[in-house]
Amino acid sequence: MKNTANDKELTRAELQVMQILWDLERGFVNDIIDRMESPKPAYNTVSTIVRILEKKGFVSHESFGKSHRYYPLISRSDYTDKYMNSVLSNFFDNSLPSMVSFFSRREKLSVREIDDIIRILQEGKMRNN
Repeated sequence: MKNTANDKELTRAELQVMQILWDLERGFVNDIIDRMESPKPAYNTVSTIVRILEKKGFVSHESFGKSHRYYPLISRSDYTDKYMNSVLSNFFDNSLPSMVSFFSRREKLSVREIDDIIRILQEGKMRNN
């Protein structure tokens, strides 16, 4: 049975590669490395991460002889939704107000940031009415 990305989370290194692939849409390992900050990881390191992502069901590839061009199987927004729902469920008992309260206590929010949050919430309220 093939693994699917639906029940997996990405490691920090995997997420870094996925962020690049989401931006590129399709890319060879060297394309991914070119987008990484210095010091750049070794080719074999990135190649291994991409193969792990493929095994997990996050990416697939097209073959060009011995080269592979990789592309995401899950969109950035789908992964973000899944990840944030997991955070909400695992840490905040599915309570969005608890999560917002947590971040408002932990972060020193500026007046502008608070105003932005209020505006976003008001827009959401208007959409739901």
